Amino acid sequence: MRLNANFDQTAQVFDAENAWVPSPMAGVERKMLDRIGDEVARATTVVRFAPESFFSAHTHDGGEEFLVLDGVFQDEHGDYPQGYYIRNPPTSHHVPSAANGCTILVKLHQFDPDDRAFTKIDTNKSFFIDAADRPGVAIMPLFQDARECVRLETWTADADIGVDTDGGLEVFVITGSFDFGNRTFGPWDWLRLPPGGEEKLRSGLGGAKIYVKSGHLRDMVRA
Repeated sequence: MRLNANFDQTAQVFDAENAWVPSPMAGVERKMLDRIGDEVARATTVVRFAPESFFSAHTHDGGEEFLVLDGVFQDEHGDYPQGYYIRNPPTSHHVPSAANGCTILVKLHQFDPDDRAFTKIDTNKSFFIDAADRPGVAIMPLFQDARECVRLETWTADADIGVDTDGGLEVFVITGSFDFGNRTFGPWDWLRLPPGGEEKLRSGLGGAKIYVKSGHLRDMVRA
């Protein structure tokens, strides 16, 4: 499968227009945002676990990054309520489940192959810091290395928000909204911008809280 697989083009997916697709495991459904591959794939996906559902034990050869959007995600390492950000590096393995159900934003096979660092952050207990060079923006750092920068951002209401797309950029709306082009992006909508210069997004009247990943698309465009 190839979905939004041309990384030198803008891609956008709106949650209300994107149907849930059954996974191989009963009770686990997915909304695919981008994908290269079949069941083992480089993928960005919203995954919903019904109560008492689980996924079979598996190893993440290319790493796994996820943000819990609602409910409580569970595995043998612990419980991760809404707001937890997790990075399971290449060679890690687990058995995901959700006793009471949950939804996560997950990215697979997008790590440096030599990365072995686990990351676990409860974003509910972390702090946003005003971005000195970006008026109206506050940032909560989640992860950064030579390849990419991952963070949460809050955008003040009804403002022009500059975003640097030098190495490509993905934004996923957690709460609030923003406008880009002639569309409004609301909760769980996703926008991917190819490497370029700077773009302007217009935050909504209630502001926005956004998951942001940048810098990670340079190699994909070259490929």
